Amino acid sequence: MGILEEAFEENVLTTRVDWLLNWAKLNSIWPMTFGLACCAIEMMAVGAAHHDIDRFGAGAFRATPRQADLMIVAGTVNFKMGERVKRLYEQMASPKYVIAMGACATGGGPYFKYGYTVMKGVDRIIPVDVYIAGCPPRPEALLEGLMTLQDKIRRTPVIRKPARLQPADEA
Repeated sequence: MGILEEAFEENVLTTRVDWLLNWAKLNSIWPMTFGLACCAIEMMAVGAAHHDIDRFGAGAFRATPRQADLMIVAGTVNFKMGERVKRLYEQMASPKYVIAMGACATGGGPYFKYGYTVMKGVDRIIPVDVYIAGCPPRPEALLEGLMTLQDKIRRTPVIRKPARLQPADEA
């Protein structure tokens, strides 16, 4: 037996199931590659060695929505693309999360006023969990948004208490 096995031979580890499942979820987030405009360059920079998104457990970018549980909408969403965004969101595995990255994804950005095809925020078609401001936001802002999402996952109850049954009135 090794040193660790001898040290922990008679110990018991206790925890809550909610904590354990949330810990596993927040340390294994699989984002989907979904860059639509300028913000996508900053999203790609987060995967590089300088910023290292892998240390947050989110470095395995997936190319298919069926393997992803995080959609990072990075850039301008027009009405035609909005239909595809919604379809991809519906194909994602549950639980699924969305980060709206940049001014265009959160509120239409500079293109909304004069662009008749630009949607005023991706939250018009899919629910957004975290908004990241900036045009384009720096890679550090995306990492902060990811940490905000991890805090949200940490606080989410996984197991709910069953509803109390009311006794039936006997007549």
